[in-house]
Amino acid sequence: MMTPANPSTLDYAMTRVADHFMFGIYFDLSRYLIAAGALTALLLIFRGFAETRRIQRGRRASRADYTRELLSSMRTVVVYAVVTLAILVGRETGVILLSIKDAALWTIIWQVVLIVLAHDAWFYWAHRAMHSKRLFRATHLHHHKSRTPTPWTAYSFTMTEAVIEVAFVPIFLLITSQLGIAYAAFAILFFIWHQMIRNVMAHAGSELFPAGWVDNPWTDWIATTTHHDLHHSSGHNFGFYFTWWDRWMGTEHPRYREAFREVTARGRVGQAEALAEPAE
Repeated sequence: MMTPANPSTLDYAMTRVADHFMFGIYFDLSRYLIAAGALTALLLIFRGFAETRRIQRGRRASRADYTRELLSSMRTVVVYAVVTLAILVGRETGVILLSIKDAALWTIIWQVVLIVLAHDAWFYWAHRAMHSKRLFRATHLHHHKSRTPTPWTAYSFTMTEAVIEVAFVPIFLLITSQLGIAYAAFAILFFIWHQMIRNVMAHAGSELFPAGWVDNPWTDWIATTTHHDLHHSSGHNFGFYFTWWDRWMGTEHPRYREAFREVTARGRVGQAEALAEPAE
């Protein structure tokens, strides 16, 4: 015979769940609004630079695009908040090892590098899978309605895609916890903000990286705004932070570097839109 739950214990558990969920809403909504809002403001303040570096000259996002992106992003925030709740409950129950104590700088560095590399691989293969004919309409078509990306496109997902995108974090933490690795909370926090900032930069619509970036062996492996913008207009370039997977798998746009050079040449008209091919 089951013993009835202690009302005070149940109330405490429900309060913790509610607190964690509201924290997730606040945190994910805040970082989305701060990152996308700050970049939008910078693009307006430096309008001349943004216009010169505009990647798709012949197409602009409409008011309907912005409305769709903002509304679907609120849905994504809720999905992400549920996952944040699951991670915090996992930590409290000992399923996930997440240390809130001060960690050595070297520990934070290698943990950030590891999770960024793992997430880049996850994103590439999940992204390619969502572009398959079987999954595209149900998962990724909504995101590609933003043919001309804006910083607000960063969270514009269906619920299914939002789950696929955010599932990486709890899965990664469960694996590292099974290996006995207690991830530093600061390393996770740094990763989450890095992911958000790179996300809005990838959807800026104007090239933010300096000229010569793709021709320097020290930097050409880091994906630029043009790299992801070409994905929205042509269907190539499935990587997120880096260009490695696209190079290895032969999915990089064949004229990516040429497009980047053209866009970053001062006073010249970008030709990225001329490279675009119909998206799937």
